Amino acid sequence: MITKICKRVLLTLFTLQFSFLSLEAQTVSSIYQPGVTAEGAVYFLPKTAVNITIQVEKTTYTPGDFCLYAERYLRIKDVSPSPDVSYRITAIRQEAIAVADTAKRYAVKFDPKTSAANVRLSDNGILLGINTNDEAKDHALIQNNSHTSHLSAPTSMLNPRQYMNEETLSAGSTAKMAELTAQDIYEIRESRSMLVRGQADNMPKDGEQLRLMLNQLDVQDRALTSLFTGSLIKDTVEQVFTIIPENNINHEILFRFSKKLGLVDKDDFAGVPYYINIENLRTVPLPESVDPKKKLKPMYGIFVNVPGRLRSSVSDSQAVLISNDFPAGQFGNVELLSGALFNKHYTTHLWLNPISGAIERLDAEQPR
Repeated sequence: MITKICKRVLLTLFTLQFSFLSLEAQTVSSIYQPGVTAEGAVYFLPKTAVNITIQVEKTTYTPGDFCLYAERYLRIKDVSPSPDVSYRITAIRQEAIAVADTAKRYAVKFDPKTSAANVRLSDNGILLGINTNDEAKDHALIQNNSHTSHLSAPTSMLNPRQYMNEETLSAGSTAKMAELTAQDIYEIRESRSMLVRGQADNMPKDGEQLRLMLNQLDVQDRALTSLFTGSLIKDTVEQVFTIIPENNINHEILFRFSKKLGLVDKDDFAGVPYYINIENLRTVPLPESVDPKKKLKPMYGIFVNVPGRLRSSVSDSQAVLISNDFPAGQFGNVELLSGALFNKHYTTHLWLNPISGAIERLDAEQPR
């Protein structure tokens, strides 16, 4: 999920200026890249995205060659002669990740009157900290597009014919092959029973040899029995959906699911719908409106998020299947951390939460 955790940018002291016009001017002649610029550095505050992981198990049934004789020779009923594929949802998980909020883009400007500072940015330009070196605390700060990944390789199938003897393989009909195979299965089970009871003619010399013999008999039993009962192959995959909410989301289809087809597109009516709901919990007051015609005065300091919270839930037509609350910078406010903390009289250490952009820790010390 993560490639690189962060970039380090060394700056000689700075005053932070919020100015969208100046930022645009710096990118006219080249593609904009967050990070160090000719006059300073650019950073973003984060907004919260929700990764929803759907774990699906696929089961493939293949009928055995002797499925029609399962009840006659092995007393096994209701063996299907038709192949089948089925799917089931085994788990749903949610986690918050951070993406750069392009509406919260700020510039750090050089100022020779300030002390040296170390500004840490994530790969996507989100501010992580100032004068800190704590990479172990960094979280995943990349936007994940929806994707599918395999959790496990499909289970391998035994080849039952390698356990057949010459007489069975040369039988003139399928019915005869089934009869002879059933006899072999009963002989294998009898041999295993004799070994367990200690009554076999050639008992193993030690426990390890006994374990190996019993294991080999079990493998032969399963392989030959599968000719009657068929075989099941299970494969587990995960599909990740990334939602970046800007407003409330009310009962919107996230995906559709079919027991015969698995996950299908939202507009494919072969599957039943599963819904996403995201609610702004309004845990912080709304910011004051700003007149767009009013000229902004230079502001000095560090802009940080005062995040709100969101509630994300996934449901089907009957019930809520999972619900989680997460901090959300886009549902909160932006506050200015005074630039007075970053003058030559103090060495200030600032840690921001990489998901929400809120202050996690702030230390200010006078240089010795």
